[in-house]
Amino acid sequence: MSAYGLSAFSVHFFAAVSSRDGAFLERFPITLRDLVTGFLPDPLRWLVNSVVAIAVILGVFGTLFAFLTLAERKILGRVQNRPGPNRTPIPLTKIRFFGLAQPFADGVKSLTKEDIVPRDADKVLHFLAPVLLLAFSVLTFAVIPFGRNLVPVELDAGVLYFFAAGAATELAVFMAGWASHNKYSLLAAMRALAQLISYELPLLLAWVPVVLIAGSLSTTEIVAAQAGWKFNFIPHWHVFTPWGFAGFMIFMVAALAESNRSPFDLPEAESELIAGHLTEYSGFKYALFFMAEYFGMIALSGMAITLFLGGWHAPLPFLEFIPSYAWFGLKLITLLLGFIWIRATFPRLRMDQLTRFAWKFLVPLALINLGVAAFWSLTHTWSGPLQLVRWAVALAFVVGPFVLMGRKLSAGVAPRTYRYA
Repeated sequence: MSAYGLSAFSVHFFAAVSSRDGAFLERFPITLRDLVTGFLPDPLRWLVNSVVAIAVILGVFGTLFAFLTLAERKILGRVQNRPGPNRTPIPLTKIRFFGLAQPFADGVKSLTKEDIVPRDADKVLHFLAPVLLLAFSVLTFAVIPFGRNLVPVELDAGVLYFFAAGAATELAVFMAGWASHNKYSLLAAMRALAQLISYELPLLLAWVPVVLIAGSLSTTEIVAAQAGWKFNFIPHWHVFTPWGFAGFMIFMVAALAESNRSPFDLPEAESELIAGHLTEYSGFKYALFFMAEYFGMIALSGMAITLFLGGWHAPLPFLEFIPSYAWFGLKLITLLLGFIWIRATFPRLRMDQLTRFAWKFLVPLALINLGVAAFWSLTHTWSGPLQLVRWAVALAFVVGPFVLMGRKLSAGVAPRTYRYA
């Protein structure tokens, strides 16, 4: 960059800093990136910008993963009437500060713990399985719009790419069971595949209505389609429609199963399978599986925000002065806390209950919801009293099958009775 170009860029940067309209905070990530890479020629700038984006994603979500594990342990501890981890001091000091250094202690322990590989295991595949699982999980972050103009890769088929990259994790799960040369790990991997494939279908069917209404597979265009407010206070988010709310609930339930979260954590049911396909893993390899699970949970939550919760849009017009990425982060933290709350609340299902719930309940509901979305799209021109008819019909086709199939699914099953000592 020439001296004149550098001077002009500096003037633009400091003008943005001194602006009082609040737009500087919105543009700050892009401005900072351009400040770092603005001196480079265009071909090299693209490469460096991509590397910076990857580093930021790994840094931000790696830190979120570390402290999310701490938050989960402390929240579960409070639910179970115990304090949770609170003893680990800050390095080189004796300051405990509520145990905030616990994630760093866990990381050091994972890095230094002995890596044990079974003698008869396929050592190459045994090593590649956690690496590929984490790599596929990280790839899903590429198309999520984290804020206005903050999407790492803009793809016309971004939603399709997201779920294609996410589905590749099933290969790594089977690879882990196969490479361990342990019949129990292999059987556990097959059971994990049965769960992942069962819930992949309702997960995919849940976002098809969004694509139908938005008319695009681009994540940025889907977020743009949810801009604005009705009556100046009701957001145009898809979740505030009958089909959108049903799709969001189906998506989140399937996301629980896809990320092996309770009550769908059957692949790691220690009372039956020790640690499932992870039985022969230890040390940092086990930590990579653990990290990939959380990355998958974060990525699915981010896609749920993109598809149903308005993406980075503010919930009310007068709150637009807050940066868009802050709204995305707030929504993301809310959904992640919901995952933790569900883990602390619901008991684990049996395998037959898990598969029956997917094929006999979620899949039919998702197919019916697709028809409801088609009806909603065809009647978008209705106004006045017809709007009430539109809402009534849509709600009837969402609530009616839910009640009928729910009763049929639980027919012949006696109510659970809890007894306490």
